[in-house]
Amino acid sequence: MKKTLLCIALLVIITVSYSQEYVIKFATLAPEGSTWINIMKEYDAAVRKESGGKLGFRIYAGGVAGDEKDVMRKIRLGQFNSAGITGFGIGEIAKSARVLDAPFLFKNSAEVDHIVTQFDGEFNSEFQNGGFVLLGWAEVGSVYIISKTPVMKIGDLHSIKMWEWEGDPVADATFKTIGINPIQLSITDVVTSLQTGLITGAYASPLAIVSLQWNSATSNLMDYPLTNASGAVVISKRDFDKIPADLQQILLKHGKAFMRKLTEQSRKDNIKSLETLKKNKMTFNKPDANELKSYDEIGRKARRSLAGKLYSEDLLNRVEKALADFRAKNK
Repeated sequence: MKKTLLCIALLVIITVSYSQEYVIKFATLAPEGSTWINIMKEYDAAVRKESGGKLGFRIYAGGVAGDEKDVMRKIRLGQFNSAGITGFGIGEIAKSARVLDAPFLFKNSAEVDHIVTQFDGEFNSEFQNGGFVLLGWAEVGSVYIISKTPVMKIGDLHSIKMWEWEGDPVADATFKTIGINPIQLSITDVVTSLQTGLITGAYASPLAIVSLQWNSATSNLMDYPLTNASGAVVISKRDFDKIPADLQQILLKHGKAFMRKLTEQSRKDNIKSLETLKKNKMTFNKPDANELKSYDEIGRKARRSLAGKLYSEDLLNRVEKALADFRAKNK
């Protein structure tokens, strides 16, 4: 009886091993147990079920594959196939899509959804030109500045030793327009640098601030979002093209649905994380009306400084026009 059960178990293992013909090695900075990983596992389960076990993901969470720049390089080398990335990683593939991360551009999530929907086809084409297929948009959310000392006025930022994600042109243009020279570091070095005082300020979504424990080394949050951070799940076009057409459609269909679910859940998580920060005695500092106008003007100048570098002036004009029309319609 024992021998029979052992033979059956071995047969099941062998059958499963051979039935999964296409394994997608997926890497992301999102930690195990996070909303990103939980929904990626749901995505994986749906794809495996509909493909009859022929297609599935192998997930590498928590940055074990390196920073986003490292992951994109490894995908191009064939070591990985797919990634969950923020705007930083998106910029490695489709530069013009970084307009979605432009500073002080959006006022709420409805505006984000409107622009992403309206320009989705255009951005999709650029992903493909960059050698990748977009499986779904996965918004990171509103990004806030956190610091050891209060920041409300623009002048307050001049005394902050601000972190900047190494190699991020959007952050660089924003801080240069503000008039500060940030310290460039990998995202994995931020918490240690805050603890040692190498930097005294950083920026991230509320969920990321809590998940990465950056709030343990800071005490203030500027209560006006710096930007809205985009995100996406992508797969190398080279690897996507190796998958049969019917399995490609399964991957795309579920990708769009589960990444939308991820975006909606991330928005809820970010609201909860703001409450968590308040409960943990983080001080929220709201700029006054005059300062808000100044920040909006900085955003406009920073966005213009990136025209012709990341995205065309024409695209920026069309995005800003689409936003103005949407606001007028929904005033």
